[in-house]
Amino acid sequence: MRRSMVLAVLILATLVSAVGVVQAKHKSRALLNELQGLRVAQDQLDTEWSQLQLEESAWANHGRIEQIARANLQMRDPENYSVIKR
Repeated sequence: MRRSMVLAVLILATLVSAVGVVQAKHKSRALLNELQGLRVAQDQLDTEWSQLQLEESAWANHGRIEQIARANLQMRDPENYSVIKR
């Protein structure tokens, strides 16, 4: 009787352990899939960030700003100017 009780407990412990391993493996794979998806999203965001930095660089070009200032705002270089020190 005692021997069959020990055997039953060992079988139950083995089954519980096996279920735990399966659940851990499943969770591990799910987290790995999520990580891979996040890495893809990170790569896309890095690419977009690089493109935005290039665009910002183009928009902030001094020649372009001067051209817009002259064309749209009718700005010009001062002709005769002096610096007043206080």
